[in-house]
Amino acid sequence: MARKKFKKFTALELMLSALLLVVFVITIPMFVLLAKESLESTDSGTSAPPSSVECPVVNEQERINCIPDQPPTKATCDQRGCCWKPQGTISVPWCYYSTSYGYQTEGDLVNTRAGFTAQLRRLPSQSLFGSDVDNVLLTAEYQTSNRFHFKLTDQNKDRYEVPHEHVQPFEGSAASPLAYKVEVSKQPFSIKVIRQSNNRVLFDSSIGPLLFADQFLQLSIRLPSANVYGLGEHVHQQYRHDMNWKTWPIFARDTIPTEDAKNLYGSQTFFLCLEDASGLSFGVFLMNSNAMDVVLQPAPAVTYRVIGGILDFYVFLGNTPEQVVQEYLELIGRPVLPPYWALGFHLSRYDYESLNNMKEVVERNRAAGLPYDVQHADIDYMDRRKDFTYDPVSYGGFPEFAKELHSNGQKLIIIVDPAISNNSSLSRPYGPYDRGSDLKIWVNASDGVTPLVGEVWPGRTVFPDYTNPKCAEWWAQELELFYSQVEFDGIWIDMNEVANFVDGSVSGCSISNLNYPPFTPKILDGYLFRSTLCMDAVQHWGKQYDVHNLYGYSMAISTAEAVKTVFPNKRSFILTRSTFAGSGKFAAHWLGDNTATWDDLQWSIPGMLEFNLFGIPMVGPDICGFNGDVSEELCRRWMQLGAFYPFSRNHNGQGYKAQDPASFGADSLLVNSSRHYLNIRYTLLPYLYTLFYHAHTCGHTVARPLLHEFYNDSNTWGVHRQFLWGPGLLITPVLDEGAEKALAYVPDAVWYEYETGAQVTWRKQQVEMDLPGDKIGLHLRGGYIFPTQQPSTTTEASRRNPLGLIIALDENKEAEGDLFWDDGESRDTVANNTYVFCKFSVTQNQLHVNVLQSAYKDPNNLAFEEIKILGIQEPSNVTVKHNGVQSQTSPKVTYDPNLQVAIITELSLLLGEAYMVEWGVKISDAEKIDCYPYEQGASAENCSARGCIWEESTTEGVPFCYFVNDLYSVSNVQYNADGASADISLKTRLYADAFPSTPVASLRLDVTYHKDDMLQFKIYDSSNSRYEVPVPLNIPSTPSSTSEGRLYDVLIKRNPFGIQIRRKSTDTIIWDSQVLGFTFNDMFIRISTRLPSHYVYGFGETEHTAFRRDLNWHTWGMFSRDQPPGYKLNSYGVHPYYMALEEDGNAHGVLLLNSNAMDVTFQPMPALTYRTTGGILDFYVVLGPTPEIVTQQYTELIGRPVMVPYWALGFQLCRYGYENDTEIANLYDAMVAAQIPYDVQYSDIDYMERQLDFTLGPKFAGLPALITRMKNNGLRFILILDPAISGNETQPYRAFTRGLENDVFIKDPNGDIVWGKVWPDFPGVVVNDSLDWDSQVEQYRAYTAFPDFFRNSTIEWWKREMKEMHTNPLNPEKSLKYDGMWIDMNEPSSFVNGAVPPGCKDSTLNHPPYMPALESRDSGLSSKTLCMESQQVLADGSLVRHYDVHSLYGWSQTRPTYEAVQEVTGERGIIITRSTFPSSGRWAGHWLGDNTSAWNQLKKSIIGMMEFSLFGISYTGADICGFFQDAEYEMCVRWMQLGAFYPFSRNHNTIGTRRQDPVSWDAAFEDYSRSVLQTRYALLPYLYTLMLKAHVEGSTVVRPLLHEFVSDQVTWDIDGQFLLGPAFLVSPVLEPNARNVSAYFPRARWYDYYTGVDINARGEWRTLPAPLDHINLHVRGGYILPWQEPAQNTQLSRQKFMGFKVALDDQGTANGCLFWDDGYSIDTYENGEYYLAHFSVSQNTMKSHIMVDNYFSGTNSLKLGYLEIWGVGSVPITTVSVSANDTVITPAFNYNSTTQVLTIDITSDNINLHNFSSLTWTSTL
Repeated sequence: MARKKFKKFTALELMLSALLLVVFVITIPMFVLLAKESLESTDSGTSAPPSSVECPVVNEQERINCIPDQPPTKATCDQRGCCWKPQGTISVPWCYYSTSYGYQTEGDLVNTRAGFTAQLRRLPSQSLFGSDVDNVLLTAEYQTSNRFHFKLTDQNKDRYEVPHEHVQPFEGSAASPLAYKVEVSKQPFSIKVIRQSNNRVLFDSSIGPLLFADQFLQLSIRLPSANVYGLGEHVHQQYRHDMNWKTWPIFARDTIPTEDAKNLYGSQTFFLCLEDASGLSFGVFLMNSNAMDVVLQPAPAVTYRVIGGILDFYVFLGNTPEQVVQEYLELIGRPVLPPYWALGFHLSRYDYESLNNMKEVVERNRAAGLPYDVQHADIDYMDRRKDFTYDPVSYGGFPEFAKELHSNGQKLIIIVDPAISNNSSLSRPYGPYDRGSDLKIWVNASDGVTPLVGEVWPGRTVFPDYTNPKCAEWWAQELELFYSQVEFDGIWIDMNEVANFVDGSVSGCSISNLNYPPFTPKILDGYLFRSTLCMDAVQHWGKQYDVHNLYGYSMAISTAEAVKTVFPNKRSFILTRSTFAGSGKFAAHWLGDNTATWDDLQWSIPGMLEFNLFGIPMVGPDICGFNGDVSEELCRRWMQLGAFYPFSRNHNGQGYKAQDPASFGADSLLVNSSRHYLNIRYTLLPYLYTLFYHAHTCGHTVARPLLHEFYNDSNTWGVHRQFLWGPGLLITPVLDEGAEKALAYVPDAVWYEYETGAQVTWRKQQVEMDLPGDKIGLHLRGGYIFPTQQPSTTTEASRRNPLGLIIALDENKEAEGDLFWDDGESRDTVANNTYVFCKFSVTQNQLHVNVLQSAYKDPNNLAFEEIKILGIQEPSNVTVKHNGVQSQTSPKVTYDPNLQVAIITELSLLLGEAYMVEWGVKISDAEKIDCYPYEQGASAENCSARGCIWEESTTEGVPFCYFVNDLYSVSNVQYNADGASADISLKTRLYADAFPSTPVASLRLDVTYHKDDMLQFKIYDSSNSRYEVPVPLNIPSTPSSTSEGRLYDVLIKRNPFGIQIRRKSTDTIIWDSQVLGFTFNDMFIRISTRLPSHYVYGFGETEHTAFRRDLNWHTWGMFSRDQPPGYKLNSYGVHPYYMALEEDGNAHGVLLLNSNAMDVTFQPMPALTYRTTGGILDFYVVLGPTPEIVTQQYTELIGRPVMVPYWALGFQLCRYGYENDTEIANLYDAMVAAQIPYDVQYSDIDYMERQLDFTLGPKFAGLPALITRMKNNGLRFILILDPAISGNETQPYRAFTRGLENDVFIKDPNGDIVWGKVWPDFPGVVVNDSLDWDSQVEQYRAYTAFPDFFRNSTIEWWKREMKEMHTNPLNPEKSLKYDGMWIDMNEPSSFVNGAVPPGCKDSTLNHPPYMPALESRDSGLSSKTLCMESQQVLADGSLVRHYDVHSLYGWSQTRPTYEAVQEVTGERGIIITRSTFPSSGRWAGHWLGDNTSAWNQLKKSIIGMMEFSLFGISYTGADICGFFQDAEYEMCVRWMQLGAFYPFSRNHNTIGTRRQDPVSWDAAFEDYSRSVLQTRYALLPYLYTLMLKAHVEGSTVVRPLLHEFVSDQVTWDIDGQFLLGPAFLVSPVLEPNARNVSAYFPRARWYDYYTGVDINARGEWRTLPAPLDHINLHVRGGYILPWQEPAQNTQLSRQKFMGFKVALDDQGTANGCLFWDDGYSIDTYENGEYYLAHFSVSQNTMKSHIMVDNYFSGTNSLKLGYLEIWGVGSVPITTVSVSANDTVITPAFNYNSTTQVLTIDITSDNINLHNFSSLTWTSTL
């Protein structure tokens, strides 16, 4: 109801008002002067307190104010014996309590049956407000396991205590066990409540002293968290309290809600505190009805300052915020269950002026088709504003109007105020007053006899004392009498604070300590009796001073009792303005006389949420605002929101324009929007009614803060612009003028749009929702089932309509819900069990309807006729079982594949009866997971044995046998700050035993959030230890991620089991293994995941024909094998790693750390299936978000690439089949003569004696001298070693004999060496090359043993053999001074399968139950390698099977070889290895194996290099011109051009083929080779710097275009071009007879490398000329490339002039780096022995920024000779200046306006590179 608009003031009132104004004018300056004086009296802002006062050392945030009643001054502070310390803002107390304040306990605690007591004695201190109580009694009660009660009372005198209707004295014994413990400190007294589970102190009064005086009681509480909610009634502009020194007065007052911190209608002293993200929470309730202040401060702490009664505290502990509310309401009384009709829409206004106007409003809203159940009548219906009357003129026909409403299924609620007119006479009697006077039920004045007279709406009034039992009887009688006239349905009780239009009474109030207490809280207007009664007025329960805040509460109780008389069998409905703790047991509440402003719209949500805490869930504000004229937009947005207030009423004030929906026009946007959302409200009323049932029976909230459901997400803790209905409906309104978007938080769950049913991608993120003028955000939470009913315009009509269910499936395809149903209006249906209660649950494609209570039979024979399922695959074969018997019904299914929404109709599931609805799921071909992935054995019978479906398909690749059931269930899902975990259990062995090997029944899942951008999830046998990959990774010792910083969220899902990883920034699901088929058997493990796009790269080592994987049913095997590259043939290494692009260009990487034989299948879902033959599932995911960052993160995990020596970037030559050292010498001489750059020469196994490691054959006796000669001329030499060691030697062979001594060889389980055959020949044999291969192996190849490089002894042995190879102690002339080592055949390769006869012994390991899709699949895993039962020994001594570690063999050999080279040579060296595994790149480079001389191998080499870039092996390349077969001239030319830009650039071929080195062809070929290699050598400074960046940062060297231009989707498929680093684009010819090449140029500025000319191509394909002597090279604008004059080798080129090619971007800027060291020393970067500079260009100036220079010196310098600036523009350059070593020179330069190239030659200026500072050029303009 409105505030009174105008009032005529008497002369006395005007005089008093003037006097008050004068006092006010005088007082304010005095306060200012006093404050100024207090400041001036201090010394530097601080002065010592009086000597007798001891001041504690207190953080300013923990100070408790000693002067809460006036502006602070030092004088007052000293007078009070407190501590003065001005500091900060005035909000921080400048005067705080000294240690002399408080109480101490006398003696020990005394145990009682319920708890304990203690006697407290006041410490000697100043009296703040007089009448201090010296002796206080503490009484403590352990009332329940989660509720602690203590009160502080006067030990010697009774004091007023709240006579609560529901809270009665505790008569029980102490509860046990307790969730809390209590500690009492003796001096000063304080009390702590501590949570037992974690020892967290929840309630700690030691922060301030206990004060207990007659009219001033104070207790402060330190809190564990600043997440505080509750306290009221006020306008809180946000739901979570601002703890920054806020004071909230609590004292019931009739006033308008505004943003000021003023007391409003009710008194609610409860607050809830959320402790942390675990959900642990507690609540505090002070049972006190006196006026008080509650002070919030940032300690965090709460202080209650109360002016009477006692301190009567309850502390409630809960595991969740919702549980705390339940505990609280168990104490004060749970909410009343409203009648069903009350949940409909209500219309009201103050002053329709006449019944006709009211009827008009009713009719126009009916005509608009608006759902509308209740009409309210405000005081204008009364005769002269008198209760229990109606105006016979303006409202004549009011009784008939009520009946008409009823005939239309609508209800009438009337207002009654407490104030009763005393204007009654014999001539015009007023019965209610007369009868009340006879019963003496009025509130009396201070004498306790005379009724207190005030003035309210009727004029002079008296006030019923509802605490008087006779008053309740009178009230019931009056309501009953009026009901006999007007058949109202509900009662609206207003003005019950109690409101009075005069202060106190018409005769004023006495001067007393009740009306003018020594301390007055910071209430509105500053005195207690303002707009209410005198505080010394007398009621049955006590003085108004004590019971004022109970007036509305007692009125609600009396009204609830009266309803029993008026409506003996019905609930009715009570709406009250003033509330107290427990009011919700009797009444609903509206938020008062708000105003039509956007602020009020916003404030309504915190207010509504707070009253749900207070146990009054039937709450809402006046929709569209009470005061003021509302705009259409505001009212429209408010109607949208108001449709979801629990109490939904549009109400406005007298004199303002109409705001009922239809008043805006029958077809207005507002009406249409209102109708739409009210129809949704009415559709969901069964759900809402059920929420009220849970509130009534359990104390749940109805309008629920997000934090109650998502407390583990700190983002929800402060949300106050959204709310939930119960757990499942998220409501997001528009709250700002002109807005058509709303910034909203979407919590961590699956969510569906209510209106479309579509699942949104948002999850655990803030989003901007598009909400045009007619929309509000409504989202259904996955995992919940919502009972619905077809809406109508009234609930009476809608309750006759069919029921339905909306099933919103969660990520586990499960949901649950319930329905409470009764007749909607009868009293005590819950207590009398006259209702239906159904539980709904969906799991495993079954809906179960279980009936827990069915004592009510609805007369409308209601049934569920429609079921809508959200987030479902297309259902099929829907069947219904009724009480376990299948029904003959044939439900109809309508399915929307885009929305994934199914609607099942033609059902009739009778309310109150049990059903099961079951359906299958249609699985499309693209989604079928292969249940029988074998080459042979698949059949319908075998498929069925696995519980799978056999369905033949004509589409190639689609599995005939596919999964429809899952094998494992998930339980005990736990989430914590560092990860998550779950138990995974085999459901049944029925089908699992039909899969390969033995199923593992109990599994464990551990998820670890290692970093913000990297996580691990691991699935393993929880009962038995299994093999895990012994490759160390770089992961934090403890997780370092934070919930705010993490790029991802993880969900563990059920039905089927799966793990979902979501990128938080975009909501993209990057991993979703909730796919059927998860299997974990001993030797067969399978997991599938959906992929976020079709753009997947990686997995190896296998020859791929494209960089991007084809997801159209392709399977790739991974198992190390000596297998030359071929389509779908598993080759040398294993890399179970992929990088994937998401549709928006974000990227992520996934590593499966598993070294067993495996395969992966891609399918067009898109999805990926891993199948491995052992170990565990150990996944690592990196989140990027760019492809390049993904690679950096991955290499950070597995180890950064090795830093190669500078010479290793030179060109290299090799051949298997050199006849002797002379042939190598001749080759070397020819290369030098042809002046073809060339740095490294190799010798393959030819140099060995009979292919024995560590030997020198007689044909290569001159090799040591040749190596020395070549090295003296600047070349380097690399030799090959194979791992296999001959064991058949007749002459001493130290490598084998010492190996035996050191026990280095791999053995079988019986301890015998596993013998194979590789290259070494038997001694003394002559090999007949004409025999077939197998015969040669059988007759000539020696038995070989294989070193076990896991063993420490093997590493020592290997290093010794390598050392003696380099420096031969027995034959120094045979010393081979190698610079690097090439380790081959280390898969390990053997020329026999498994072992020499009798071969392998364990058929199960060598031919496992599942044989992955590998080459020679039928031959088993031991094909061309060792027996799988062979045993190896890890460094810690543990045994492992070769079955598990086979693919780690090359990895295990690499590091000791690298260390040996460095230890032997004393230099950096390089290792080239054939077999690799993740992290091999830390120690070695890799060549792409024994390829073939074929044109298609050129492109495949690019693909292979780019893949190994992803794998963290930067130093890669293919055998240039091919290994097998004779090379063809043109192909070899093109390959030399391409190979010149491989990081590892080596020409290599095999025995028996023609030579293909550059000097083996003709002069033209030499020219081609020389030219392109000179280009390579010129760019080596750039390439070397890239290698450094790879080594330090993990960046790629050979870089796919998509790494730099991921926003350009064309680049996602480019694999015929590549970049070196970010700037150098290589576009080779890859086809025969081509003299043009088609090249793509992404969106950037590109320059031709040879000319420096901008080619003006951006984001387009170009056809470029490519004559045979030319490879197209381009430089990207914005980059600076360091270069150097080329030479015969790098030793010579490193002495040449350095230059820079500067390619300007469109802004005229460029950047680049140069790393330089000696090129060969070990760990120069790590030791800081290098030069590193960054170069930048901007505004025609190039600058050098040296970051490190610990390399160059006066004798060790590099000269700068050339500078080229590309793209300088067409304006002529006039001057160029170079600054170096503090000297400026003006060199000669050449500028070409056509090419726009500026060239500067400073070779004659003797400028050291490290002294170069800048270059500047200027033009004529």
